[in-house]
Amino acid sequence: MTPFALVYTLHLLAALVWVGGMFFAWMVLRPAAITALEGPARLKLWVEVFQRFFVWVWIAVVLLPISGVGVIHMRFAGFETAPRYVQVMMGLYVVMTALFIRIQGLQLPALRNAVTAQDWPTGAAVLGKIRRLVGINLLIGLLVVAIGAARPMF
Repeated sequence: MTPFALVYTLHLLAALVWVGGMFFAWMVLRPAAITALEGPARLKLWVEVFQRFFVWVWIAVVLLPISGVGVIHMRFAGFETAPRYVQVMMGLYVVMTALFIRIQGLQLPALRNAVTAQDWPTGAAVLGKIRRLVGINLLIGLLVVAIGAARPMF
């Protein structure tokens, strides 16, 4: 495997974990949890899911810019010669990361506190906010993937 192929593969895997995880949570886990679990159990499940998934998102958040810079330097010889779509993808990464940090830093602690206090209405409201932010992030992530797929790096 060439150095470029390794860095590019790591970059794609990090994006796959983050965006694919959001897709799974939004399109599969959320509807199943609504069908199968009562409110308190559903809120407890989401606290556990977020704790585990966010470890992987942090890995992606760190790996994406490192591998992205590597790809830019190996493929385009630097930022100055990188095409506009790469710059757009970088900007959207910043937006996605900001939304993720908002969820991790503000919403998840509020959800955890509500579940610990067994304040189910507050927990449900916070989970609704998280759901909307994850939905926005999922749409942005799918857009980034579509941009990258439409403009292959090779």
